[in-house]
Amino acid sequence: MDRRRVNGPAGGTAPPVYASTLTGKTASAANRTRQPNEIRKIFVKTGLTPSASGSAYLELESSPATHHSKSLTNRTPALKLTCTVHGPRPLPRSAPFSPQLLLSTRVKFAPFAARQRRGYIPDASEKDLAAHLETALRGVLIGERWPKSGVDVVVTVLEGEEDCPLEALAEGNQGGRIGGWGLMSILSGCITVASAAVTDAGIDCVDLITGGVAAIVRQPSAPLQLVLDPCPSDHEEIVAACVIGYLQSRDEVTELWAKGNISPSSSGKETKPLCFETLVDLAVEAANGARRVLVEAIKESTEAKLESSAVG
Repeated sequence: MDRRRVNGPAGGTAPPVYASTLTGKTASAANRTRQPNEIRKIFVKTGLTPSASGSAYLELESSPATHHSKSLTNRTPALKLTCTVHGPRPLPRSAPFSPQLLLSTRVKFAPFAARQRRGYIPDASEKDLAAHLETALRGVLIGERWPKSGVDVVVTVLEGEEDCPLEALAEGNQGGRIGGWGLMSILSGCITVASAAVTDAGIDCVDLITGGVAAIVRQPSAPLQLVLDPCPSDHEEIVAACVIGYLQSRDEVTELWAKGNISPSSSGKETKPLCFETLVDLAVEAANGARRVLVEAIKESTEAKLESSAVG
């Protein structure tokens, strides 16, 4: 017997099993109720972490078809992200002189962010998201104004999107929906929430940057279709997708990540030609939609700061 710790019971224990998780039917893969050119509702709030130089919270609504579902297998996760910015702060004296602001980004999934529990050590997907986020922000920050200084941007994924329902994941019947498509929506949200946190920290930027994502999807017995802000679990198969970091006032793209089979359409049945340029244009349209929400959130936060300073 180990006297240094409290030992567990001698017999085995079983976790509780709820009936609603077993009797519920798997949600249909083609349950998107939004129009192809419609993005999900976005909620952005800044200044939620007092200990950080800047912070922000972003949330995308889940699929409307699963709002009233009583089964966990039928629920589509809602994307929830938080971002904290620490700095700019002086670099250590031992560090070499840098005329530019040194940017460090990190994207971390909470252990409960996905249905498959993640570890505490950063995996390959988290490192890839952090690299894409750093590329997007590096073209926005005015680094010349902060020599020999560093800033840390940390994004925490509280709830991420899945490529397939829980029941299909457990049975191994994942079809063509596995391929990391949910990471593209997560990256789009990371870019937007990081922009809000950097602005809240008062760091000089050339413009507000927002993320946008578009995809080419295939539905049963239907031609290929272009959609904005795709949710992987709402579609039978995602053929290709593109996510960008876009500066509207400068009409510049600082980050571009595309994957899948992107080629001109030969059937002639689609409403728009399925090519790479069209996919990028739709991603820009999604980024512009997110920008409108971001601007309103920053205005609201600025007005609240001005009122508090006037009262104080």
